[in-house]
Amino acid sequence: MPSPEKFAEHPREVGLDPAKVEALFQRAEREVKEGLLPSVQIAIARNGKIGAMRSLGKAVQGGTERAATNETLYVIFSCTKAIMSAASWILMGDGKLDPKERVADIVPEFGTNGKEGITVEQVLLHVGGFPNAPYPQDEWLDRNKRRERFSKWRLEWPVGSKYEYHPTSGFWVIADIIERRTGQGFREFVRDRIATPLGIPEMRVGLPREHQNRVADLCYVGEPLSDEERKQLGLPVMPETEVTEEAILGFNRPNVREAGVPGGGGIMTAGDLALFYQGLLLNRDVNGKPIWKEETLKDALRVRSGDYKDPIFGVKVNRALGVVVAGGDGMANYRGFGKTNSALAFGHGGAGGQIGWGDPATGISIGYCTNGFDRNDLRQGRRGVAISSSAAVCKA
Repeated sequence: MPSPEKFAEHPREVGLDPAKVEALFQRAEREVKEGLLPSVQIAIARNGKIGAMRSLGKAVQGGTERAATNETLYVIFSCTKAIMSAASWILMGDGKLDPKERVADIVPEFGTNGKEGITVEQVLLHVGGFPNAPYPQDEWLDRNKRRERFSKWRLEWPVGSKYEYHPTSGFWVIADIIERRTGQGFREFVRDRIATPLGIPEMRVGLPREHQNRVADLCYVGEPLSDEERKQLGLPVMPETEVTEEAILGFNRPNVREAGVPGGGGIMTAGDLALFYQGLLLNRDVNGKPIWKEETLKDALRVRSGDYKDPIFGVKVNRALGVVVAGGDGMANYRGFGKTNSALAFGHGGAGGQIGWGDPATGISIGYCTNGFDRNDLRQGRRGVAISSSAAVCKA
């Protein structure tokens, strides 16, 4: 849990409207009351503090089902990508990494099978061409096996020819780059250069086993839409990826939680996630000093993806260096935001409906987590849009 000084005494203390915050929490509670989601946790922050936080429902934690509290930890899945991206921005600001560099010049093992020319920027934009490169969960703690996998990975399509989301492969590359350029494990780098300076030491990518009894075990809920239902609703058939039920439930295993896969293995509270975005919005550590160079941060949050479009929905992906920017074209809801965020809002969602973003226009940031993975992706998506839309207008 964040330290007590990270909590406001009242939402108004940080410029939030209590009635709007309560409406947000009631919306977040809906699926728990209806019996769909076992538990949810939500936090909204502004001016460097959590204005309000609530945990609802029950979850199996350490083998026992008990009420979720504000100390319950959740797997945030791909919300982790924002944290790892921010770690790479530190290196860029330190002059230790250039996004135009070729990955193979930093990670020699990667420079095989047509991957020799892929740049760091292309990896962060998900246009590198190796979205489904295999790396089994039981190898995640072994750096040598990771690098062996790099050498065997092959391109699935020409580099830069299109956008296709890389669930885990790309950020293993980013993690290895961090390790090569700092001589420090990526998990420790995140702890020492981001989590501890921001005063949220329990924000972890890779959770030691002695702390895992507070993690809410994941479970699947609901039924997926059939192909016929999708057709009637005009929805595309979802492509098969490595994000299978077996893979998701693998995050209940101690070794997988400990590994902290950089593309999706962060474990923390919703409050930690909201405060991480406050760190980016305000760019100051507990001593008031910047963590990121201002010019680097501004450049990292610049949309670089051009006309690349999401292959499922056909909208521009609006990707900056590792994160998504809402944009002002009316399509932000397809990018993991609500319909009321400003065009400048940025963040990254996670599988199962996890939400994390910050909005420079209002100073608001949010973390939302659940351990119930809804098989109905349409319902899950609508829930995320509703919660984000409600959160984005909570400024007093």
